[in-house]
Amino acid sequence: MRFFWGLVAAGSACLAGCVAPPVASRPMALEAVRFDQIPGWQTDHLAGSFAALRAECRRMALMPPDTGLGGEGLPAVYGGKAGQWSVPCTASAALVANDEAGIRHLYETWFQPYLVADSGLFTGYYEPEVPGSRVQGAGYTVPLLARPADLVQGAAPASDSRGPRAVGRMVGGRLVPYFSRAEIEAGAMGPAARPLLWLHDPVDLFFLQVQGSGRVRLPDGKILYVAYDGKNGRPYTPIGRVLVEQNEIAPAAVSMQSIRAWLAAHPAQAKDVMDRNEDYVFFRILSRSEVASGPPGTLGVDLVPGRSVAVDPHFVPFGTPVFLDTKDPVSGTAWRHLLLAQDSGTDILGAARMDVFFGAGPYAEQAAGRMHASGKVFLLVPRPVK
Repeated sequence: MRFFWGLVAAGSACLAGCVAPPVASRPMALEAVRFDQIPGWQTDHLAGSFAALRAECRRMALMPPDTGLGGEGLPAVYGGKAGQWSVPCTASAALVANDEAGIRHLYETWFQPYLVADSGLFTGYYEPEVPGSRVQGAGYTVPLLARPADLVQGAAPASDSRGPRAVGRMVGGRLVPYFSRAEIEAGAMGPAARPLLWLHDPVDLFFLQVQGSGRVRLPDGKILYVAYDGKNGRPYTPIGRVLVEQNEIAPAAVSMQSIRAWLAAHPAQAKDVMDRNEDYVFFRILSRSEVASGPPGTLGVDLVPGRSVAVDPHFVPFGTPVFLDTKDPVSGTAWRHLLLAQDSGTDILGAARMDVFFGAGPYAEQAAGRMHASGKVFLLVPRPVK
């Protein structure tokens, strides 16, 4: 389960300092539309979303019917409980993966589309792969740390039960802030620091923490999958914003790729810049049974490249089909696809704030690093069963 993916994150594009809307006190504004009013609905290959849909249906079938999936307003009324997905999920079980007409009919029969009034803000995240080792030495000197035993979470603020819980450590019977990134790397954790693996490059660690999950390739070629397992509770500061403020990178040129290039070209200053982001993520190694086709999202299903999206569950229930109308981050052409709300991130805030999972590999890295676009969000809400 991921709580901090590209966050994780929330997308590598947020390294640039994207402005995410805060959790709003006003209700989400929706406008009912027809499917033929959704740009790109007729041209999207909807069968591409079927694997993600079937995975979440299998997951929901294991949940008690009254299990809450989040959301507010109409999406919560008609799709905020696991049991409310039984009808479309039962219908999906009768289809095969390449039945494009049947899958389109499924969505158009059992869902009502709504346009979210707020303009969408879209970033992307991916599953990075970095070199590492089980043992320290031979160039592997950067520890990938497990969640420490002294990391604790307090209660959510009384003024907002939906807000984040305080994170820290207990000292003298009271909760104090946990160590910052710079303090952790200076050894402040002491024996609480438990390296899972050793990486070659501190920049690799930093970007792995930004994505919140990834792959570590060992010297013998074996791949280990690591996933988010907590964070120190310190504020997340986009280092792209830091580099812009220092006039090191032009605002329009900020991307994950340009930031990595700057860090590589300025090794003497790189640590100070990364330390400006006090946020620090801890990991766990996934077992073989936990790894199937992709990394697990918050909903508990493996994410599907280009078809899974992280949302703010205060507004959008997990499992909701979400159609995005935006631009391809690499080609600049129209990018109009149906995705499933299967993940979340702590800076994915707002009804129209979305973080697209692009998968693994060179294209995924390039797309996630460049994705920072506006557009329209359409939510497909289950129709009430009569």
